[in-house]
Amino acid sequence: MGADVATTMHDAPTAPLAPIAPIAPSAPIAPVASRRGAAAATLAALAALLGACATPPPAEPAPQAAACPEGTPDGARCLRGRDSVGAHVLLVMPAQWSGVLVVHAHGGPTLGEPKAERADEDIKRWAITVRAGHAWAASVFRRGGVAVRSAAEDTERVRRMFVEHVAKPRRTLLHGQSWGAGVAAKAAEMYPQSWDGVLLTSGVVGGGARSYAFRLDLRAVYQAQCNNHPRPDEPAYPLWMGLPKDAKLTRAELAARVDECLGVRKPPAQRTPDQARRLKTIVDVIRIPEGSVLAHLNWATWHFQDIALNRTGGGNPFDNQRVRYTGSADDAALNAAVPRYAADPAAAARFAADTDPTGQIAVPVLTTHGISDPTAFVELQSAFRQTMEAAGRGGHLVQTFVDSREHSYLGDATYPPLLDALLEWVERGTKPTPAAIAERCEAQAARWDGGCRFLPDYRPAPLESRVAPR
Repeated sequence: MGADVATTMHDAPTAPLAPIAPIAPSAPIAPVASRRGAAAATLAALAALLGACATPPPAEPAPQAAACPEGTPDGARCLRGRDSVGAHVLLVMPAQWSGVLVVHAHGGPTLGEPKAERADEDIKRWAITVRAGHAWAASVFRRGGVAVRSAAEDTERVRRMFVEHVAKPRRTLLHGQSWGAGVAAKAAEMYPQSWDGVLLTSGVVGGGARSYAFRLDLRAVYQAQCNNHPRPDEPAYPLWMGLPKDAKLTRAELAARVDECLGVRKPPAQRTPDQARRLKTIVDVIRIPEGSVLAHLNWATWHFQDIALNRTGGGNPFDNQRVRYTGSADDAALNAAVPRYAADPAAAARFAADTDPTGQIAVPVLTTHGISDPTAFVELQSAFRQTMEAAGRGGHLVQTFVDSREHSYLGDATYPPLLDALLEWVERGTKPTPAAIAERCEAQAARWDGGCRFLPDYRPAPLESRVAPR
């Protein structure tokens, strides 16, 4: 990713696909007056739904046969193209098709101009889906940056492209990975009739502000310790901004500053006492491994810049005004030194409307997450369960956990049993248990590379136990 946030050629406003209103959770019978009001609201919603159905979205352009990327399973057939708003797509049909389509929402988000090669990287990583006999379809979202709803629209478009030009699947599953899990959750809410089931893996599913709040904490604590991002002789700016619009800082330059202060690229024995002390403070207070400090600072710089410049109208969606930071050698001194920021309500609402899941998912949802994931904390799954339960959809959710510190991929053996269990839930109504999925994995272990590491009894702690509440 380049140092500067670029605006994509498709960043101009486009007419979104008309989402179908999600089904509301069941509720007790209300008094007559309330029922009359509810009936009127229902009629209005029905009229809106019929209006949306009366003007179907435009047909998607036909993809073209193309050579499959390296790493695609042998015998597969690939098609490429761009959808009706210009997003690159890749469609893969296995030699022996199960009749199941898996639509993949990729992680990231990637900044700058979206490139077709992103899908090549994804099919190489997720070739296990095609090896299991399922078709695979993915969009390289038309907008770079932290734009969830538009990515959800692109995910629906690539599904329609497959159905219109390749084949009609007997079942359609939606798979979201990492940041793409938030995209998939949003797509499941916006287009409930498009999906039979949803699989979310290593998901950033706490919503924008809740998922990223610790990165503001990291910027604040880092600045209190290091005072070099920005340096005292550079123009000051609020840290929630990531970087000013015209900043020239590069990733290499930021890495040099971090190494200068913390010695993160040196063996521990070669760090100075001050570097070791400052690094320990950050690791203990923010509760991230020292090996991921630089990566999270990168995201808290350029992704935050994208959020401020392109998503919130220049306002601040993050808040650390009353956060109490703990875990350092002198918490009182640390809390006195960190910069403080209050969220702008309008910016926070705008960010939440784009990024936050509502839990209104009307189909089965299965998740998995490495319990020591250093990129997306496993405690985000507690927040997602709360969201689903608050929406009355807790019964639609089964969560599984894996003994892993990986984020991007949890091993070939992990995913086929999840897909099989989700399909059985969809087709037979058999809701899986974490123990049953672990057993299914063991039964299939000889077929897929890698071992089974499901932890059926694991339950994540609340997110607030990992990230300071605010």
